[in-house]
Amino acid sequence: MDAKTEPFHAVPAEVRPYLTELVRRTRAVCGSRLTGVVAVGSLALGDYRHGRSDIDVTVLVEGPPEAATLRALAHALDHRQLPCPAAGLELVVYAADFARVPSGEAGYLLDLNTGAQLPGRTAFDTAGGPSFWYVIDRSVAHQDGIALYGPPASQVIAAPRPTDLYTAIQASVREHSDGEGHLADNRVLNGCRSVVYCRTGRWFAKRDAAMQVATEEEDFRPLIEAAVRSFERPRAAALPLPSPQVRTFLGWVRALVDENAAAAGA
Repeated sequence: MDAKTEPFHAVPAEVRPYLTELVRRTRAVCGSRLTGVVAVGSLALGDYRHGRSDIDVTVLVEGPPEAATLRALAHALDHRQLPCPAAGLELVVYAADFARVPSGEAGYLLDLNTGAQLPGRTAFDTAGGPSFWYVIDRSVAHQDGIALYGPPASQVIAAPRPTDLYTAIQASVREHSDGEGHLADNRVLNGCRSVVYCRTGRWFAKRDAAMQVATEEEDFRPLIEAAVRSFERPRAAALPLPSPQVRTFLGWVRALVDENAAAAGA
């Protein structure tokens, strides 16, 4: 194993061969420009669920590289070339200099979504798209990212400024409140994560956050427990949740997040 690579025992056994090959292909395409490969999302927070969760990866490159290199990387990691064993791969490439500095921008060079259960996406331009997903992911990466290649994540990915992060959380809650394109259980559990972040200043896995909120907010406990039961099933077998209760819960989440954002100056 390369001296710059953290042992892959930090990720679940079901995805180790895939991630090993992903790093190999990324190194082959990016060469000496590659600074780091970091597992984020549910892998980083210790709540990856095989058959339900995505594999979230952040790649850092010096340069930035030529457009042809980014296109070659997208091709090499496409599900049709490297089948993803999870619901899908969500991979984001940043310039290393960008990632080292706090930012509220999307800032990516490549945003790749590929997999059996994900709508395909290959984007090289951030114009017109939301930035909040990327800001939150970088916050999680700084806190708990797993370095699959390169230095520890906290050394190469800066934590966003509180004002930028709370602006991103507000945008996330608004999108989940609208509900379009999101499973009901994910809407509720992401709401729980936002609440717990506001209360603790740390990101927790969805089910851990749900347990905390269910314990403290008795009125919402049945809905949250139902969301957890649904989340523990495959995506195709997710359970329906009562829409009025989901909207009421997310309205409460939104008010709490707005209050904390105002206190942070967002």
